[in-house]
Amino acid sequence: MTEQNDKPAEREDEPIVIRDKRRVGSDGPPQTLEEALANAGPAPKEPAAPSQDSAGNAETERLAQELADRTSDLQRVTAEYANYRKRSDREREALVPMAQAALIAKLLPVLDDIDRADEHGDLTGGFKNVADSLRQALTQTGLEQFGAEGDAFDPQIHQAVAHNPSKDVDAPVVGAVMRKGYRHGDRVLREAMVAVTTPED
Repeated sequence: MTEQNDKPAEREDEPIVIRDKRRVGSDGPPQTLEEALANAGPAPKEPAAPSQDSAGNAETERLAQELADRTSDLQRVTAEYANYRKRSDREREALVPMAQAALIAKLLPVLDDIDRADEHGDLTGGFKNVADSLRQALTQTGLEQFGAEGDAFDPQIHQAVAHNPSKDVDAPVVGAVMRKGYRHGDRVLREAMVAVTTPED
């Protein structure tokens, strides 16, 4: 008998059956593939992509923050410029009287000459008109003349060049004026040169 005759003849019409005897899990009866998938739970979900609304909100917040920053910068620069303007105005206001006082101080010798000419009767005609115009213009700027006989002596504005005791006074007074004094506003441009009459001891 040949080798082919030793093997039992296979039936062509019998279906082939494959049995899976493995167990899913350590306990319990065998599970089918469907049961194993059901017991394994749902598959993990992938993270959802950000929606267009979320992206739009983030962009809006960024633009709002940028606008707030720019507004803050503008307010700061505006405040700094306002302070600069105020400081410049104060400095300019302080410089104008100083410049006027410096110019007037240079004209005081001219005023002294005009006063001497007036005392001697030489201030007449066109020269008198010019002198009066000059005095008026300087007075309008705030120039004030001081120092007259009988004024109380004030060492802050009077320069004493002589002392004459007298029983007719109870306190030092201006007895004679050698040269007028001038002030411009609160600034003393020149002290008055005077002789002081003082009480007798």
